[in-house]
Amino acid sequence: MKINLLLLFLVTGLFFSCSSDSDDDNSKEDSIVGVWQAYELKVNNDTASDDEKNARDLLAFLTAKECYVLSFDFKQDLTVIIENSIEYLEIGLNSEGNGFDIPCPTEKDTETTVYAYADGKLTYTDEDQQEVSVDVTIDGDVMTLDAADLDVENLSAGGQLLFKRK
Repeated sequence: MKINLLLLFLVTGLFFSCSSDSDDDNSKEDSIVGVWQAYELKVNNDTASDDEKNARDLLAFLTAKECYVLSFDFKQDLTVIIENSIEYLEIGLNSEGNGFDIPCPTEKDTETTVYAYADGKLTYTDEDQQEVSVDVTIDGDVMTLDAADLDVENLSAGGQLLFKRK
């Protein structure tokens, strides 16, 4: 009987000592912290310019080769490391001469700055000391923003730029 009573207290103690961290304000679902890689540019085919369509196709081609030309690494300490290799893209003919070949760039520009993220608004200072403010939607491991707001050359024509958390 004493063993059953002791076992009951032990199980009850374990049950009440377990807690849930589900009230954590920094849940992964809406946190911007992490490495985000641009993987898709969504444009409206009916209204998109040729530049927007070309940027979409270029990003899709590179992403299919596991080549990510733009990434943001948001840290807990509110710093962000931005890696951009778009300026180093080289477009040439494939070996058969009947299509394009776009190798993954080996060079990249890296910028470290500070950021603020609250209520779906991302703000950071770019390399020209200009404040960039972008509306961001995070759904799990997918972040969506307006490409024109980001002002990244060759990806800023328009459309929705999608990033995935690595």
